[in-house]
Amino acid sequence: MTLADHIRTLGRGPSRARNLTRDEACDAMDAILSGHAAPEAVGALLMLMRFHGETADEVAGFADAIRTILPPVPPAALDWPSYAAGRTRGAPLFLLSARLVAEAGHPVLLHGWNSHQSPLASVRGALRACGICQADDPAHAARLLDSGRIVYLPLETFAPKALALLKLRDVLGLRSIVNTVCRVLNPGRAPAAVQGVFHPAYRGLQQDASAMLGLRNLTVLKGGGGEFERHPDKPLHLTTLRDGHSGGAEAAPITKGHRRLGDQAFDLAALWSGIQTDPLAEAVITGTAALALETLGHGDGLARARRLWAQRRVAVPA
Repeated sequence: MTLADHIRTLGRGPSRARNLTRDEACDAMDAILSGHAAPEAVGALLMLMRFHGETADEVAGFADAIRTILPPVPPAALDWPSYAAGRTRGAPLFLLSARLVAEAGHPVLLHGWNSHQSPLASVRGALRACGICQADDPAHAARLLDSGRIVYLPLETFAPKALALLKLRDVLGLRSIVNTVCRVLNPGRAPAAVQGVFHPAYRGLQQDASAMLGLRNLTVLKGGGGEFERHPDKPLHLTTLRDGHSGGAEAAPITKGHRRLGDQAFDLAALWSGIQTDPLAEAVITGTAALALETLGHGDGLARARRLWAQRRVAVPA
């Protein structure tokens, strides 16, 4: 089939149009990745999918196709995607949560690309302060995981064609299904993953697509700016996979207050080293790490995360 065939499927009209099946979505993405699809057709397809509302079949089908062109990406215990925009968020405290999980002995693969971020919210700008290395390519990521148990792999180093599709947001003016696909892509095929969403409706979508793609353990939450980051003052709905079974849970706030994280100034290196102490920041870090640890199979993740924070190696990150 050509991309035009799939556009017709999506755009025939109210009584005849329908979403794509997983196989059709995979075929459509194959056509896009081949470079043979006209840019006008790519834009039409993505916007029709947005108009209809993306489905788990479409997300999984797109991910199937992208996975076929990925270079070997090193496996880790936990996949941690970061594809949120930064308009509404502050410092990426979740990076210290990921480091805490890694120091507990669980290798963490962070990967992503972020748009519209202020210097305060910049994920890549904060990596050094958090003691996390950025990899130049997947082979470099494998070496860094071996030595430090945590690494950040930029999307452009392992899936540049996916990044090109994400950047179409600047042309089309709207996000597309590709943003969701990158969150569930799990390029290293980790057995567990954590994912953030900005819009609550995407929690179930990412849960279903991840299950289709073979993921066994997952936690999805509505986090700061769309990242996997818990605000400790707020109640939380968790959407999960545990041993392949779909579920969900409600979590009560772990602190009291109504504070906006975007209004706070945090020095990530100073927080880790203990030079700066801040109860709110530490609650974000340990609360987020707790959910990741529970995804990895640990019971009472919050108590464990708090112990890990108290016992962390507090050398200032290089």
